Amino acid sequence: MKIIVPAVLLLTTLVSSAFAENWPSWRGPDNQGISSEKNLPTQWSADKNIAWRLPMPGAAGSTPIVWDDHIFLTSVADNDLILMCVGTDGVEKWRRVMGSGNQDVRGDEGNSAAPSPSTDGKHVWAFFSNGSLACFDFEGNEIWQIDVQEKYGEFDIQFGLTSTPVLHNDKIYLQLIHSGGAKVVAIEKATGKEAWVTDRTSDARLECEHSYASPIVYAGEEAQFLLTHGADYSIAYDLETGDEIWRVGGLHPPGRYDVTLRFVSSPVAKDGMVIVPSAKRGITVAVKTTSKGNITDKKEFYDWTHEVTPDVPSPLILGDLVYLCRENGNLIVLEKDSGKQLYEERTNRIRHRASPVYADGKIYLTGRDGMVTVVQPGREFKILAQNELGEAIAASPVISNGRIYLRTFDALWAIGSE
Repeated sequence: MKIIVPAVLLLTTLVSSAFAENWPSWRGPDNQGISSEKNLPTQWSADKNIAWRLPMPGAAGSTPIVWDDHIFLTSVADNDLILMCVGTDGVEKWRRVMGSGNQDVRGDEGNSAAPSPSTDGKHVWAFFSNGSLACFDFEGNEIWQIDVQEKYGEFDIQFGLTSTPVLHNDKIYLQLIHSGGAKVVAIEKATGKEAWVTDRTSDARLECEHSYASPIVYAGEEAQFLLTHGADYSIAYDLETGDEIWRVGGLHPPGRYDVTLRFVSSPVAKDGMVIVPSAKRGITVAVKTTSKGNITDKKEFYDWTHEVTPDVPSPLILGDLVYLCRENGNLIVLEKDSGKQLYEERTNRIRHRASPVYADGKIYLTGRDGMVTVVQPGREFKILAQNELGEAIAASPVISNGRIYLRTFDALWAIGSE
């Protein structure tokens, strides 16, 4: 029997598909935590506005990624470290074991499946805290796999190397910042072969030598670089050669050096400005993307300095404002050009590990208890909704194809219409 699809229905489907946006890395399409999707839910609960819930084989704090009808995420399964592929219908497509020997961190804080995967729409790359780095196609066929610890030295870091590699053009970049000899590495994404490696020098001491942040790539008209973050410095490198371009330090509280302060929050860069967070009780600075050399305390390269840092969640830049979600759930809003604080307001007074995400005129802030606070962006503070799933979460929200995806320690949730 021939099925005739009404023209209006076909056109609606094509338009909807054309405007659907993928989420290829843990901070979204441009590593900004920003989505252009519209008509997203503001309110939900465990039994309201839920398309589906898929139980996970184990816990993880990694953020999923989405490309068309494929969702990729890392997890533990007993003692195995696995990459999973799930359809946007909530059905698991495949899983691949990339290693074993999971290590739980500080009880409920996380484990070896903390780094998030990345995709270019044809392949997916995944990394685990044990050093396993691999590339798969969308059918789950392994293209290559390497042991990063075997190639570049054993990781010496208190809570595991949880940094997510960043994918850009034909390379995937890793920051290996720990006490065993910090390195920055560029890998050819198609082959797994080394493109370049450079030692990452620092005068950091003890636990300050460690980093749990992730690198970013900035590719503006005025500057292009890989920015690594940890061991007391943000350091920018040439994408093709690994040569150092600039570094900024002085991020610890002035006059006292705390050897336990390690970086967790990752920087964000947009429109010629880099927002550089630091460690707990530290500062946040805004510096110019066109910087050169060691710019520490060189005022001509700074836009402003703010005396508070988010510590764990990464900053968000929206228009002329910068948003800092503190570890305690307080939201700080600053003027982008001047750094002037407009407000600091309480949202959900619980640990916040996830980074803020913006879409559809709303900012989503995710607490460790699973509550997502939806905030109106702008110069005045307003909570639009607070939504609870009742499951712990450390991963950041993911937005794609009209849905919000939340990866709790127990399950993957698709929020939106069925």
